[in-house]
Amino acid sequence: MSTIKDKLLTECLDILNRDDVKNEFKKMMKPLIDMILQDIYPYIFLSIIFVIISFLLILGIFILLLRNTKKLL
Repeated sequence: MSTIKDKLLTECLDILNRDDVKNEFKKMMKPLIDMILQDIYPYIFLSIIFVIISFLLILGIFILLLRNTKKLL
């Protein structure tokens, strides 16, 4: 029983490893991925903006700390 299962599994893997099947699968999934990315783009941009703002705030805090330590020395 397990040999039939193993043979079937290896045949399926062989079929999926063929280049033409891979290309067709990519063509089939491309519209779905494009649709998902289109819905996610605003959140990606917001995340990038928040990261940039956080970086600028941390950089400002670092500069203020450097100024205060120079005054103390």
